[in-house]
Amino acid sequence: MKIEIKRYTTEPEERSALITYEIDEKAQTLLEALNYIKTKLDPSLSFSSGCRSSVCGSCAVLVNGKETLACSHKIKEGDVIEPLKNMPILRDLVVDSQVAYEFNKKAKAWQSSHAKTQTLTIEDEKRNEVQSDCILCSSCFSACPVYSVNGSFLGPFALTRVWRYVSDARESEEQSKIENIQTNGIWDCTLCNECTIACPQGISSKGDIEKLRSKSAMHGFMDPNFAQSFGGGFSGGFGFDGSPAF
Repeated sequence: MKIEIKRYTTEPEERSALITYEIDEKAQTLLEALNYIKTKLDPSLSFSSGCRSSVCGSCAVLVNGKETLACSHKIKEGDVIEPLKNMPILRDLVVDSQVAYEFNKKAKAWQSSHAKTQTLTIEDEKRNEVQSDCILCSSCFSACPVYSVNGSFLGPFALTRVWRYVSDARESEEQSKIENIQTNGIWDCTLCNECTIACPQGISSKGDIEKLRSKSAMHGFMDPNFAQSFGGGFSGGFGFDGSPAF
């Protein structure tokens, strides 16, 4: 069985190329195939892996142009393997995910230090249970097409985490978090759903962004593109006289 892997390095100079490898037919998953290549054919191949159980997210790559976990992908003849997109490539299939994590900081995707102290109901726990299952694989970040035109976009990886905390009954600074995601945030999303398709945990970042838009409307914000259709009469969620639009 033959597969192709995009080899990339920045040393001594930037170069990339698709290299064909013939792997052992006993290899069932892509991760097994990569380990076979590393140990039997080419020890210079670089890739990331960890738990081998689809839990840690470290082995995420592109297979035939789609984000997937190497440990869960059933290898097929002619598969083309590439590194994730929208992040700097360190070497071969290894990318610098820190870029994605930095957007969490910009989006303030964490619970406020002055969170309310209260007992959560079962409904409260279920409300953001799915978002809590994120394994930090950065697949949604890679799949997002907005970065090709707006490198400052907060992105699905950060925004779905904002919803996880905004929807938490203990959050005490909801208004501040909502205000923080208005620029390069929820309104820049095209709702293409590529992030949801890419997520191995079934988290719908598109759905979370839609809920953040609804929550924004409740706090007096609106889509700036919609505001522009009124000749600039609406701006930042406020009406002509400066009062909240909603």
